[in-house]
Amino acid sequence: MIRIMLRDNEPLEKTLRRLRKLCNNEGVTKGIKRSAFYEKPSEKRRRRERERQKVIRMATSPMRRLRRKPRR
Repeated sequence: MIRIMLRDNEPLEKTLRRLRKLCNNEGVTKGIKRSAFYEKPSEKRRRRERERQKVIRMATSPMRRLRRKPRR
């Protein structure tokens, strides 16, 4: 469960923006959109496989190695 504490003198719009950002980071909105329609088991397998391949591709990409900050 995601909770947002209202800070002193913080506008409501900014609080809602923080809530939306947390929901997006946790994958809540993606899960809600995904469950809005029925997904066939074969489509679910394909989607999971695509997501798995994307994670592997991102982990082994040469640009990721270049973005790493040097240790001090």
